Amino acid sequence: MTAGELLTLPDDGLRRHELVRGELRQVSPVGRRHGEIAGRVFALLDPFLRRSGLGRVMVEVGFRLESDPDTVLGPDVAFLARERITEVGEEAFVVGPPELAVEVVSPGDTYNEVHEKALDWLAFGARLVWVVAPRRRTVTVYRASDDIVVLDAEATLDGGEVVPGWSVLVAELFE
Repeated sequence: MTAGELLTLPDDGLRRHELVRGELRQVSPVGRRHGEIAGRVFALLDPFLRRSGLGRVMVEVGFRLESDPDTVLGPDVAFLARERITEVGEEAFVVGPPELAVEVVSPGDTYNEVHEKALDWLAFGARLVWVVAPRRRTVTVYRASDDIVVLDAEATLDGGEVVPGWSVLVAELFE
């Protein structure tokens, strides 16, 4: 399957899909808590990004990361720099990775699955990955495969060089 074919799949309203090296994969629907936290990350980033003009935050957008065979993945939340927004048609997948990919851990996810997905985002060129773990009330920050930091609820999460000037207490993600 190609990215173009994935884009035209009928929406059944139940499942999302990703494409990995041409193979279609179903992604389970998320639970309420997962959705709340992804929405909270969006709500905390969006006003800052609109004021600063750095770019846009998006939810469940597909990023075409490889071609022939195609790979299209969609993080729960993503940040795309301003200069890249004009490169993307409104109805198309974004070509290349987001600057920031945010993955919220679901109850059925294993640590290894989430860790591997974070490393995949980095390998595809994302500059920053946040893995938000609701049960543990932590955020694992990936800047590189050998630069991984776990922040607890009392710590401050910041956007580093990717979203300069933005920060929030980790606990606020779970309110």
